[in-house]
Amino acid sequence: MTAAADLLDRRSSGVLLHPTSLPGPGIGDLGAEAHRFVDWLADARQTFWQVLPLVPVGEGGSPYDGLSAIAGNPMLVSPDALAEDGLLEKIEDPDAPPADGKVDFRAAGRWKELLLRRAYGAFRAGWAPALAQAFTEFRRRHAAWVDDFALFMALREEHGGAGWTQWEPAARDRRADALEGARERLRDDVERHAFVQFLFERQWDALRRHANSRGVRIIGDVPIFVSHDSADVWANRELFELDAEGHPVVVSGVPPDYFSATGQRWGNPLYRWDVMRSRGYAWWKERFRRTLELVDVARIDHFRGFESYWEVPGHEETALNGRWMPGPGADLFRSLEAELGPLPLIAEDLGIITEEVEALRDGLELPGMRVLHFAFGDAEDAHLNPHLPANHPPRSVAYTGTHDNDTSVGWHAAAGEVEREGLERVAGPVESADDVHWRMMEAVFRSPAAVAIVPLQDVLGLGSEARMNTPGTVEGNWAWRFPAGALTPELGARLRALTRAAAREPEVAGPTQHTRQAP
Repeated sequence: MTAAADLLDRRSSGVLLHPTSLPGPGIGDLGAEAHRFVDWLADARQTFWQVLPLVPVGEGGSPYDGLSAIAGNPMLVSPDALAEDGLLEKIEDPDAPPADGKVDFRAAGRWKELLLRRAYGAFRAGWAPALAQAFTEFRRRHAAWVDDFALFMALREEHGGAGWTQWEPAARDRRADALEGARERLRDDVERHAFVQFLFERQWDALRRHANSRGVRIIGDVPIFVSHDSADVWANRELFELDAEGHPVVVSGVPPDYFSATGQRWGNPLYRWDVMRSRGYAWWKERFRRTLELVDVARIDHFRGFESYWEVPGHEETALNGRWMPGPGADLFRSLEAELGPLPLIAEDLGIITEEVEALRDGLELPGMRVLHFAFGDAEDAHLNPHLPANHPPRSVAYTGTHDNDTSVGWHAAAGEVEREGLERVAGPVESADDVHWRMMEAVFRSPAAVAIVPLQDVLGLGSEARMNTPGTVEGNWAWRFPAGALTPELGARLRALTRAAAREPEVAGPTQHTRQAP
């Protein structure tokens, strides 16, 4: 995949931060703080800003459990940018949630929905007339997914937020007369949801153009599986292993291992790969086409599932009684390339990876991932650990940790003697716990891996209280935000110095292949 070589095969670095973790009323958004973050990255000579999936989320806030695999998250829409467009009056809102601290997704969602309803009402009343033609063009260009998503959301509201399998059967089963009636009955709500997607895209495009103009490229995220309660599954039931009422026959997960005697039952519906293949992988092509309209590079979550995946019977409460099933392999990616051209992708190849998975990754010429937190242990062959910086291949992306790891300060505080000794063999003596994050970042930046990425929590030197996600838990995740003013020039200068010392400074900025104009 030669396009990846241009962005991913030269020495570079970046920072992992989801937009929800920016400062902002209730939740981070795509407004001024996001633009300031881009400027800080550029001044620190970073090439990449990595984000998590940008999809609509529920009250739990997980971007890996979205209501759509393609649509944008309405909670990321900036109220200030709406005011600049003439859709809201720019006044202090006494009901606005706090601009810092943990995100309360329920409260933030309610507040943003009120603002977005108000903005849509203003648009319908003739405010911001210059947006009318752009909105019409947006709906025309993206009708393949916007129409189904907007109708799905309107029906979901009509059914009190219930999942689509709990709707009345005609709407659940997408009977033509029921859909026609719903489009007419809910016309205004359908248009409102489409308009919110237009607003998201308008603001995201402005942010991405600003990033690209400053030499910063966006790394997005494509989870292999999608949520059962999503517009994608409702609108494409024939592509998933579902029963007559829409319930999953089999679901995703991972088998028992050292960490869990019963494995992990993720619960996503599994694909009917035979049907996908017979239709030329059209759904995947639309998904990747949309992804690369929004980002410059895409990380493929759970890449090993494309080689083989763990299939769990839908009625099972754990993943214990699952089985391995073959994935589509290179056939899917070759089909994508044939239509979309070379794809700039990163393979998330963490966990127990087989030779077959490695062969698929290498045959597609994709860089894999290496995580410093996984590099240390007491095994006799610890020196062969692929996560040790000395063992990083040039075609790889090295991290201190990912969104699923503890922060580096938190990892070090909980590490045992063996892990700490292993770190010191790599990074040198750690004289102060206050500086351990910089020693770990330096080890990653100096590795042979072409790309080095560090979470912003590590740049800030934060402990476990700033952890983004703890796998296998449902409470307290995804909610971390950094406070306004934390990204000081002094901090940027230190990151810039590390980047220069590791020979990772970017080349002259220029437009990327997939950059496009705003709607």
